[in-house]
Amino acid sequence: MRGKIITLGGGGFSENIKNVSIEKYMLSKSGKNKPKICFLPTASGDSEKYIEKFYLAVSLLNCEPSHQSLFKPGRANIREFLLSQDVIYVGGGNTKCMLALWKDWKMDSILKEALCNGTILAGLSAGSKCWFEYFTTDSYHGNLEIMQGLGFLKGSHSAHYDSEPQRRPYFLECIEKELLPAGYALEEGVALYFEDGIMKEIVSERKEGKGFFVEKRGNVAVETELTPVQILV
Repeated sequence: MRGKIITLGGGGFSENIKNVSIEKYMLSKSGKNKPKICFLPTASGDSEKYIEKFYLAVSLLNCEPSHQSLFKPGRANIREFLLSQDVIYVGGGNTKCMLALWKDWKMDSILKEALCNGTILAGLSAGSKCWFEYFTTDSYHGNLEIMQGLGFLKGSHSAHYDSEPQRRPYFLECIEKELLPAGYALEEGVALYFEDGIMKEIVSERKEGKGFFVEKRGNVAVETELTPVQILV
């Protein structure tokens, strides 16, 4: 699908509001001098603390920040507002609840339109997984399961690959059993940049951060390590 998407396996301002290297990277991809960035905190239930944390973090950057709540919308025309943004940044939380709410508000079609019109779609954790065809999630009852995403990106995805011990073996098992198509797994602080559906770049806010492309070869799932092209500072 035409457009730019940035997926982050975890970390970013959610972990440390003083380290905004990933957010700075997202903004740079817009090509704008002072880009407009809108935070979508749906997956957290529009947590006010999360929203406040976003504003504190990006206040260090040259941008025009805003957020869009669905629990307290605050504006009549959400579509028009989101289409005016340079970057839409989706936060973490419960991916299942987020996608269900998005569908009811027709956010899926709005975000697709924004993507095709040049807005960068970005996100961490839930905001990373949602763009793929399929992903693994613990949104239901704490146990990992497979869920269908928006399908803006082909394949599957797993976030928090190094910080939550069950993520890696489950993703490998699902691909080995062909329950999931081949896809990408990201450790904390590692991001992928996609352009027109093609992965163009991998970056990290940590020196030790890694990403992987996981596919079935023969009878087993095989990880191909993706080395970050740059460590963000």
